[in-house]
Amino acid sequence: MSKRPHIRFIINPTSGPRNKQDVAAQIQAHLDHGKFSHEVVYTERAGHAPELAGEAARCGCAMVVAVGGDGTVNEVARGLLHTETALAILPRGSGNGLARHLQVPMAVDGALRVLNQGHITTIDSGSINGHLFVTTAGIGFDAYISSVFAGSTKRGLQSYVELVMKEVRNYRHLPVKASINGAVIDTHCFVMAFANAAQYGNNAYIAPEADIQDGLLDVCLVRKLDIIKALNLSYSMLTNQLAHADSAEYFKTTHVQVETEEPMMFHADGEYMGKASAFDVQIQPLSLKIVTPQINLV
Repeated sequence: MSKRPHIRFIINPTSGPRNKQDVAAQIQAHLDHGKFSHEVVYTERAGHAPELAGEAARCGCAMVVAVGGDGTVNEVARGLLHTETALAILPRGSGNGLARHLQVPMAVDGALRVLNQGHITTIDSGSINGHLFVTTAGIGFDAYISSVFAGSTKRGLQSYVELVMKEVRNYRHLPVKASINGAVIDTHCFVMAFANAAQYGNNAYIAPEADIQDGLLDVCLVRKLDIIKALNLSYSMLTNQLAHADSAEYFKTTHVQVETEEPMMFHADGEYMGKASAFDVQIQPLSLKIVTPQINLV
């Protein structure tokens, strides 16, 4: 009998409403042990998951499962990029942007059923100033919100929307110069989002037409907004209609360069990365193997 493929589960014990023992018990109960052998490890600090994932890939694991939110998924993906080991997701975060784009069930038992099916495909990823992102990156207001949200004890869509409505009135639009497809766009910027997948998370769609396998970034540019336009923008995101909103402009490209007059905040997969005055954003086509339901990923 051939050796069973091995899976490493990487659990972020700080993600999700249930404790880590509960998740480990559900893995034991619902994983198909006739198909797979497995182990469970826990992250001990920020930046630990890429080490654990990279080690698993070098040891020939068939899959590494990120058990956590978008930050954990990003860290595990960093360790698996350009390897033969597939990323899988047990969603345990507040947004779960990649899992929702891929239609991975939010419940642990449902996500494990997808894992048991073992359907693996390959998707694109992106980089912003050398930082990996799998769903979205951005500069401007969304990065500012990421920086504030990181320090908040509240999670979930309602808390996020409340924070946006509180901060949007005082956000200062900054001038940017972006080079996209040979054209230079000189404007003030509320948000410039670089989307590999369709949504930030919580079904808030920033790029509804994004295709995670097309080798292109969907760039969403939102220029100056007043409060009424900001409310309309939020509604359009939450109803998956932003592609048709007059406040957003879209471009498809493989490479974007942005210069700013003063340092601007930026994020990668919702994690605040800091500030910079120049940004280099690129697509990395078909760079990450991933476990998905057997669906069309567009």
